This record gives sequence, structure tokens and C-alpha cells, in this order.
Amino acid sequence: MKLQLTVICVLCLLLLSSSDATVPSQYAKQSTEWFQSEEGRRIADNVLTWQTPHGSWPKNRDTASEPFDGNVDDLHGTFDNSATIGELRFLARAFRATNVPRYRDAFLKGLSHILEAQYPNGGWPQYYPLSKGYHRHITFNDNAMVRILELLRDVSESSDYGFLETAYRTQAKAAVTKGIDCILRTQIKQDGKLTAWCAQHDEKTLAPAWARSYEPPSISGAESVGVVRFLMSVEEPTPEIIAAVEGAAEWFRSVAIHGIRLEKFTDADGQTDKRVVTDPDAGPIWGRFYEIGSNRPIFLDRDSVVRYAFSELGQERRNGYAYYGSWANRLLADAYPQWREKHKLPKE
Repeated sequence: MKLQLTVICVLCLLLLSSSDATVPSQYAKQSTEWFQSEEGRRIADNVLTWQTPHGSWPKNRDTASEPFDGNVDDLHGTFDNSATIGELRFLARAFRATNVPRYRDAFLKGLSHILEAQYPNGGWPQYYPLSKGYHRHITFNDNAMVRILELLRDVSESSDYGFLETAYRTQAKAAVTKGIDCILRTQIKQDGKLTAWCAQHDEKTLAPAWARSYEPPSISGAESVGVVRFLMSVEEPTPEIIAAVEGAAEWFRSVAIHGIRLEKFTDADGQTDKRVVTDPDAGPIWGRFYEIGSNRPIFLDRDSVVRYAFSELGQERRNGYAYYGSWANRLLADAYPQWREKHKLPKE
């Protein structure tokens, strides 16, 4: 019986983790004929049923395959884990293909929700209307704010959103400008040097902030990569944007970790676990969290105690969270040099 329950739980987790294969954003590249087909209309109408009264969509739910048959007031929309952004891109494509007004109306409701949710300082929370917890913070975690900015930039510039009134596109452009300013203002400085970003910043002070019990104020070796890539995608970067990218790239180089890798193994009790092993041939990796001031990788269990060794974490967090990753590898090896060459920046 225990084995059967374990298998069921594993299958459920796999289905949840692979839900990106069925969320609306995966359908957005279908042909016009597909959107006009019975299947295309059915899936688009399914997506509409999951939209909250505020205009957003919930996360970690397959909003495409089946219609929502509960009380929409019980749905909690968010910008986390690609929620809302994926649905909006899909509905914009559905409207362009079918000219069905309800798809445009749902898109406009979602777009208005995003514009309303932006803080005066340019940032976005993870949830709106605002909660009392860490979800209020300006959220770079899981690229939430970056995805919003990418959508709004497309809304303001791309012909794909030509069906919008000029006022919406103008508002979107202004929101992107404010968002970039927020990114520049939240970049963490150490000894006068620009480094990178925390996964979340206080919505009022812009200081690095706590999220969950194991996500402390720190410099992120993961989320900062998405922020840098977004800044590099600005076609005509200002001196401030260039300085931000250069500072972050230098910081990534300075905190890269060489000569180790994570290894999975089975412990004496038959449980899967992870450990750090020495490997001279291992490529560079980065810590998820770096201590502000010392730049030492830090590791926190659910007790919020700062540790300086991965091995000091409990088995549950060692295996349930990504504390190490190769996040900045391709950024530094390919994207950053190409960006410098594109903008004809002087050799380092």
C-alpha cells in the first residue's frame, strides 16, 4: 500500500512539474487554422474560465486542457511561475487568429490588471491585490518581473498587439521604462561596486528582503541572470544600463565556484540524497544565495539559520531546492560577449 501511494505521489509531482507542456503559452505558436478549429476554440474558452475576477490566472494549474468548474472567487491569480503572462500571450494570439471579441476582452482585463499592479517605483509584487506576506515584495524570483516586462515591451512595440488602442500601448511603454528604472535602483552595491539582485526587494525601501523561511536577503546567483539578460535585450541601452550589466557580469565572474559539483547518491536508509564532491574538471557553478558583504554562498533550512556548507542542510532541503546551479555559465560564455560586441564596447 505504501509503495502504491508513493508511486501515485511521484506521478502527481511529475505531472505538476511537466505542466509547462500544456499551459497556454505552449499553444501560442499554433497555426491560425488551429486556433480557428474546434480544438483551438475549446482550449481558448477553457483558458477564459480560469481568469480571476481581477484579471489574472493561478499558478501551477493546467488552464488549457479542462475548464474550471468551481467558484472563480476561490482562484488566486499571480505573476509567479509564468502564470497570467502565458495566458495573456495565448489569448492575444487567439484573438488575432479568430477575431473573437471575448478573447480580446479577457486580454484587456489581464493587461489592465498588470498595469494597475505596478508600484509607483516601477516594481511588481508576486500577487495583486496585495497580500500581507512576502508576496508584496518586488519579485525577481522565478523571473516574475522580467516576464511582465517582456510582455509589456511586446505590447508596446510588436505588431502582434496592433489590435490594441494606442493608449494601452503607450501605458505599456511607460510601465517598461519605470520597470527598468526599478531594476537599476534595486541593484545591490558592495564597496561602491554594482553587483546583482536579491530574488525579492522590499516594495517600499527597495532593500533585499526575506521571502520563504529559507530565502533570505542576499544576492541571487540564479534570478539575477534573468535580470541581466533582460537589460541586455534593451536595443539602445543607456549608460546606466550598460554599467548595470557590466557590474553584474564582473560580480558573476568573481563569485563563480570551481572544482566541485553536486552528486546524487542513495544513503544507508535507501533515500536519495545529494552531496558536494570535488571534481577538478567540473565547470563553474554558482550559489543560489550569496551573503551580502562577504559574497560567501549561504544555505538555509526551514529554520532560517544561515549555514555556510551544503552538507549542513537537512535532507529535505538538500533535495527539495536548487542551492547550486550553472545559471550564469551561458550568460558569461556567450550572451555577454556578444552583447559587448554588438554595442561596440571597449575591450575589457
